[in-house]
Amino acid sequence: MASKKNKKGAAAKSAAKTPEFGDDPIEQLRLFDRYRETIVPAMMKQFSYKSVMEVPKIQKVSVNMGLGDAIQDSKILEQAARDMETIVGQKVVVTKAKKSISNFKLRDGMQIGLRVTMRRARMYEFLDRFISTAIPRIRDFRGVSDKSFDGRGNYSIGVKEQIIFPEIDVDKIARIFGMDVTIVTSAKTDEEAKALLEHFGLPFRKKEVAQA
Repeated sequence: MASKKNKKGAAAKSAAKTPEFGDDPIEQLRLFDRYRETIVPAMMKQFSYKSVMEVPKIQKVSVNMGLGDAIQDSKILEQAARDMETIVGQKVVVTKAKKSISNFKLRDGMQIGLRVTMRRARMYEFLDRFISTAIPRIRDFRGVSDKSFDGRGNYSIGVKEQIIFPEIDVDKIARIFGMDVTIVTSAKTDEEAKALLEHFGLPFRKKEVAQA
């Protein structure tokens, strides 16, 4: 009898840990809702997929920041980490040099940058802010390039200034930092990946039509 009670108790605890539909934070995000309700049907029609399982999806988003100046001043790394964590909403990881380069006064193991990887709800929340709010704040913005795919369905965007993110208080920053945002998708081709990101609202630069 005791073993049956233990099994029932374990089952109850397991069920309690399993979120019901709509309880997962990702279900509350408008970008994920757009993917499920609008993008999936549109992609199925565009590429003639036979199953929703064939539709590409965004798997993760990585943000990397190179900080060569941090070799001379450790405070630069601290300032950049604070800004980056404010932007992404989670802890960042310090990247270290893998080999020594005497010309750059670089030694193996020195802290030279920051990186973070976001998935699921955090990823969608960041992308929503990045596409709808941050990118439009880029000066003289004319669209992102479609030449930055890696041939495997992944896309990278270089950001020159962290101040395009509204979370950063311009009056309180000590210096400008750039970063690279990489969007990793499950698309098999760059064509499918581009279509997916276009449906998400990423504004690719329009090609100019040559005048006759």
